[in-house]
Amino acid sequence: MESFYVWSIVISSFCTTLGALPVLFIRHLSHRGKDSLLAFTAGIMVAASTYGLIPSALKLSNVYVLIIGILIGTCVLLFLEITVPHQDLDNANHQHHNGSVFLFLVAMSLHNLPEGLSVGMSYASAYEDLGPLVSFAIGLQNLPEGFLVALYVLLQNISRIKAVLYASITGVIECCAGLIGVYFGESFTSIIPYGLAFSAGAMLFVVYKELIPESHGDGNERVSTVSFILGFIVMIVLTHALR
Repeated sequence: MESFYVWSIVISSFCTTLGALPVLFIRHLSHRGKDSLLAFTAGIMVAASTYGLIPSALKLSNVYVLIIGILIGTCVLLFLEITVPHQDLDNANHQHHNGSVFLFLVAMSLHNLPEGLSVGMSYASAYEDLGPLVSFAIGLQNLPEGFLVALYVLLQNISRIKAVLYASITGVIECCAGLIGVYFGESFTSIIPYGLAFSAGAMLFVVYKELIPESHGDGNERVSTVSFILGFIVMIVLTHALR
């Protein structure tokens, strides 16, 4: 495993911590601001899946492998959604919420597993330009995610420092998943397209199940839609710039 891969995975995961740092200074985030961040993140993730992960999985295998991988990723996230108690991000701005911080962090950590795997698997693939692309995409969407996780924890009467720390822990879990993805990708080349398709399915599930509905939950549909499209376009531009 090259040190470049390790540092790229670490930096991508560390973006969660960077995104959480503003809670040390910002005391209020409007519903419109939160919804815009969620929608922009959704656009980035959809573009990363459709222009990065899915085409690469097809190049390495075939449409049947792609479908199987996407369905497995979707089913795994669906299973976790049903069986693991958690609080969705749309509750992040509501104080005095009775949900468990621990369960919320567990849920977010589980969401970060496929993101880390997607980075690791992309570096293990035969396409040299895929790893930096996916790593950058995941790192970029980790910024608002880290902020919202830290904000939720902060609003549960937990100190700002601990809020940043807890958000960082979810990033560490993603980093570990990325290293595992590289390890298995290098050891078992045949599972790389499944891993890429799995990650795409998991990311699309998160986008449609959580990010898009939550970004429309406070009456900011138009702003959120524009933010989604902007995020999608930004990721497409970056995709072509990095190739």
